[in-house]
Amino acid sequence: YVCSTWGKNHFKTFDGDIYQFPGICEYNFASDCRESYKEFSVHIQRALNSNNHPEIQYILITIKDFTVLLRPKVAVVDGRVVKTPYYSSGVLIESNDIYTKVYAKLGLILIWNQKDALMVELDSKFNNHTCGLCGDYNGVPIYNEFIKGDASYNSITYGNLQKISKPNAGCEDPDETQALPSCNRHRDECERLLTSSAFADCRLRLNLETYIQACMQDKCACNGNEDSFCLCSTISEYSRQCSHAGGRPGEWRTQHFC
Repeated sequence: YVCSTWGKNHFKTFDGDIYQFPGICEYNFASDCRESYKEFSVHIQRALNSNNHPEIQYILITIKDFTVLLRPKVAVVDGRVVKTPYYSSGVLIESNDIYTKVYAKLGLILIWNQKDALMVELDSKFNNHTCGLCGDYNGVPIYNEFIKGDASYNSITYGNLQKISKPNAGCEDPDETQALPSCNRHRDECERLLTSSAFADCRLRLNLETYIQACMQDKCACNGNEDSFCLCSTISEYSRQCSHAGGRPGEWRTQHFC
C-alpha cells in the first residue's frame, strides 16, 4: 500500500483518496500514531521553488530512536552527513542523481525524486495505526480523513491539521474556503495523454479517472504558462505508480515532450 504526493499539490492516501493541498509548512506525512509506542514518523517540509512550483525541501524520518534527514543529494543520520549506500540499525539509504530511497526493516520503503514527488509504502501491520497527510490506512476511503463522526472536512482543513507546529516557522495556512476551479476544458487532452499506447499495461492496474482529474487540475493551475512541471508531473506519477503496481509503461517521453 502506497501513499504519495507529487506535482501541483496532489496527495494520494494509503486508502486511495486523491486530494489537493497547497500548504507550504512542515507536515506529518505519515506516522505511526499509536499512543503507547510509535515505530516511525515521516515529516516533510514543503516550499515553493524559484519557478513557483511546490517541492519538498527536506524529509525528516524517525525510526524508533534513529533520525534521518534527507535533502536533495544529502543524507544526515543522527546529525552526521553520511555517504550512501548507508546501512545501520535495520535502515538502508541509497541515492543517485535522481532518487533517494530508504528501506526500513520494520516495513517501510520511501522513494523521493529529490523534488516534488514522494512515495511511501508501508507494511499492512500498520493498518489503522497511521496518521498524517497519508491518512489512517484503514482500507476505507474518505472515512476518518474527510469524514469523522458527524464532522466532514475539506482537504485544506484536513491538510492544515497535519502541520507540525514550530515556534517562529512563519508559514501561513492556506485558506480553507478556496474552491478548486472547474477544469473540464482540459479533460480531452489529459485523457489522450494518459490513455496513449505507452500506458496500455497500466489501464487495469490503476484508477485512471483520478489521474485524469489531477492532470486537469495541473493544467488549470498553470493558466497557459505550460512548462514541463505542469504538463509532466502527473503523467510521471501515473508511470511510477504503474511500475510500482507491476505494470510496464512504455517510453512516453519524447524529445519534444517532457
